[in-house]
Amino acid sequence: MAKEVRLNEFVDISLSENKFEAYLQINEHFDNSTFTSDQLEAFLRENRIQHGIQKNILQQIVQTPRAFQNNFTVIAMGTLPITGTDGYINYSTRLINQEKKPMELEDGSVDYREVIQLNNVQKGQLIAERILPTEGTPGMTVTGEEIAPKKGKEVRFKIGKNVVVDAEQKAMYAAIDGLIAKTDKDKVNVFPVYEVNGDVDYNIGNIDFIGTVVIRGNVLNGFRVRASGDIRVIGGVEGAELDADGSIEITGGIIAGNKGSVRAKVNVKSSFIQDGNVFAGNDVIVSQSIMHSSIRAGKNVICAGTKGLIVGGLIQAGERVAARTIGNTMSTATVIEVGVLPELRNELLELRTHLRGLIENLDKTEKALTLLDQLASSGQLTPDRLAMRVKLTSTKKQNKQEQYEIRDRILEIEKTLEDTNAARVDVMKTIYGGAKIVIGRYTRFMKEPVERISFRLADGDVSMSPYI
Repeated sequence: MAKEVRLNEFVDISLSENKFEAYLQINEHFDNSTFTSDQLEAFLRENRIQHGIQKNILQQIVQTPRAFQNNFTVIAMGTLPITGTDGYINYSTRLINQEKKPMELEDGSVDYREVIQLNNVQKGQLIAERILPTEGTPGMTVTGEEIAPKKGKEVRFKIGKNVVVDAEQKAMYAAIDGLIAKTDKDKVNVFPVYEVNGDVDYNIGNIDFIGTVVIRGNVLNGFRVRASGDIRVIGGVEGAELDADGSIEITGGIIAGNKGSVRAKVNVKSSFIQDGNVFAGNDVIVSQSIMHSSIRAGKNVICAGTKGLIVGGLIQAGERVAARTIGNTMSTATVIEVGVLPELRNELLELRTHLRGLIENLDKTEKALTLLDQLASSGQLTPDRLAMRVKLTSTKKQNKQEQYEIRDRILEIEKTLEDTNAARVDVMKTIYGGAKIVIGRYTRFMKEPVERISFRLADGDVSMSPYI
């Protein structure tokens, strides 16, 4: 039987403020007593240390107690809680493949056959499942108290047209036969498809369709194509107007003669753009060249194929412009702007004004409901006032939902505007004199050609560093 040792006379135990660590100190009263690791562990448990005891440290203390005299040694460590995994939307394979990029050939042209395949679904087909967040794993202090974990974040379906969800909001289905397409703010839709087997000319006329439009020919000067889904053009686009709530894909390129425009709330993809006006909510992706055009993209302008040339005109992107070559040996004026989107700033002001109005209206609604509740408690609520009470309760619920959505959008825009420092221009081959790089409020004029370079904002200036 082990000899009884009064460990409390020369062993001090203390805890960190959050009880996540326990410390042991051999004090000045130590008299060279010998003790076992079991005795030391029992002493720790008598002092409320129940979890995370470092038994290898106990062995070291037992063997050489003098080495631990007047030092605070971590003798026990708690277990950190593990945050739950965030919820997410698990889309069907078809929808994921919607973003499949066209195959680039050696000459810089693009094989769009893969892109033109439509993501058709049938009525009642499963489109997506909502995976719930997990609760996480609790932690524990050294005294045995449980530390609650942080639950993962919820995610919601972004419901567009012709889709339905089940009562538990766990699965999304197609309400009609049609084509899956994501539109503004990543809403998922199923659109009917309208196909034109030839050119959009005087035989066809202008098109305005609630769905996706596929044109197996060209769109000629002066004509207009409007779609609430995507627009796919197998041929080319002249000085026409194309407007889509989804994406626009053009196989044959754009030669617009500074007429018309191509506008998509998601992406625009084309083999080349000449004398065109192109606007995309997310990305403009061009495989060959952008010449003397006005391009505006909410996120990126990518012209990085074998040719990958941007020359002349104005290119604006919220985040990044990437090209193999910018400008030419004749120093043609070419302006590249990244980092700030005027339309986002305007939207932010409008949202804040609208939110203030909603808050004021909610305050009035709540005051009216308080008065009606008081009348109800005293039995003075007439049928008219009862109807008003029901209406105001519904108004209050709708107001709060709208405030929630607006606040989400405000946070999204503010984050975008704060990310100016992440904006960049990447040149994979050469940028020539005559080009102007603008990042946020700062400008850099190029006078001489420079090879393989990246432009970013650093210390209030447009800096250059080697492109990697």
